Amino acid sequence: MPTSRPATRVKICGITTWDDARLSIDLGASALGFNFYPSSPRAISPADAWNIIRRLPPFVEAVGVFVNWPPLVVDALARALRLQTVQLHGGESPEEVAAVAQSHRVIKAVKVGPGFRVASLSRYRRADAILLDGFARGLHGGTGRTLDWNLARSARRYGRIILAGGLTPENIAEAIRVAQPYAVDVCSGVESRPGRKDPARLRALFGAIESARE
Repeated sequence: MPTSRPATRVKICGITTWDDARLSIDLGASALGFNFYPSSPRAISPADAWNIIRRLPPFVEAVGVFVNWPPLVVDALARALRLQTVQLHGGESPEEVAAVAQSHRVIKAVKVGPGFRVASLSRYRRADAILLDGFARGLHGGTGRTLDWNLARSARRYGRIILAGGLTPENIAEAIRVAQPYAVDVCSGVESRPGRKDPARLRALFGAIESARE
């Protein structure tokens, strides 16, 4: 008999309320993203993030999303909030990634835009995973733009790949089948408005992810 694919890990990003966090967890999310980029419509304060993080059950990871913060500041806030993983979503250099990786698990986000070369990912060998995101000028995440899923599949030679960028309940199953990523990261595709999740779309997303295993 054919075997089903391993369960795809799911991170729901841009969490700003406990209700959204709880529903995401109940549906099967293994990680939640908290965005500390002040210019993002999904930004959350450290105090509000802590009020959610402290209520998370075992085996659900809190991931802090940072854009171009100095490594020492990332480290300080990650320790204060007891973050298991930090996501560097700006133009951080390989050296900055390595500095943060000395004390935390690191996801390095990379925009896949014109001229992107898969081989460039080799620079981030100290990252524990690489998140590939759709490109939109001036935006750091939550772009709603998809990327070439075949390219994401070929990128797996450089590490664990987290697929992001324009993922929705309507396309997530096909994205997983093509890219075969370590995990998926979903944000705007399950929102009613920036920073607030739509319960029906969240449920539809996880239903579609389950269908991708068949």
